[in-house]
Amino acid sequence: MAPRSFWKGYLKLSLVTCPVAMVPATTDNEKVRFHTLNRATGNRVVSQYVDGETGDVVEDDDQAKGYERGEDDYLLLEDDEIASVALESTRTIDIESFVPREDVDWIWYDKPHYLVPDDPVGEEAFAVIRDAMGSTGTVGISRLVLYRRERAVMLKPRDKGIELWTLHFGDEIRESGAYFEAIGGAEGDPKLMEMMQALIEARTIEWSPSLVSDPVQEKLLEIIAAKKKGKKPALAKPRPKSEDNVVSIFDALKRSLSAETKPKKG
Repeated sequence: MAPRSFWKGYLKLSLVTCPVAMVPATTDNEKVRFHTLNRATGNRVVSQYVDGETGDVVEDDDQAKGYERGEDDYLLLEDDEIASVALESTRTIDIESFVPREDVDWIWYDKPHYLVPDDPVGEEAFAVIRDAMGSTGTVGISRLVLYRRERAVMLKPRDKGIELWTLHFGDEIRESGAYFEAIGGAEGDPKLMEMMQALIEARTIEWSPSLVSDPVQEKLLEIIAAKKKGKKPALAKPRPKSEDNVVSIFDALKRSLSAETKPKKG
């Protein structure tokens, strides 16, 4: 059963408009979650904000936001002052412009969502916008208030629907040059490159979601299942430290390729 939409509104391109619904494309509902307990009583521990100087509990009505302008010096901002700079929340995704799909580097991608038509009458308009982006190799750029902030969003055709990605703000992206410029211009030896390519080919398989499974989650569920049955869970032993100290890249690649080409047991 498809999850319920968490946002409904309109998709608009110039004078073409259609009602749409949106759901997050990812979920953490299946993740193992823990509560913090008092070991002595078994009761849950409640977190509270306390005054950093007096130690007194600060009630919700007394909590405010402050901008640090110096050491232990804060400028207090009221909720209505913060709200005044936010653009009015809109229920319309008005596509302002289009850019070539490959021009938007993955590093700008933030959170993925699925966008679908919310009314059979608007399906044709939705399909025309989706297919036109697909045929031109472009993605749409718009703005939308999500998660209490106005964000730039990107619309990208996917199957019968549209992916909507929130995009990182410009001041959130670090320029790579500051980190990569110190790397030397060394080029790999052709023989080593040939061996490395062979190693990559030996390990190349088809993409599958199982490649990004969470082994920690699986082990936690095994421990929880054992404790539910009153059994002592089997804890994994720490891996022994490798004593292999291969200095030569050539030797390391040669041994790696030898291991990859050995027949797999079972």
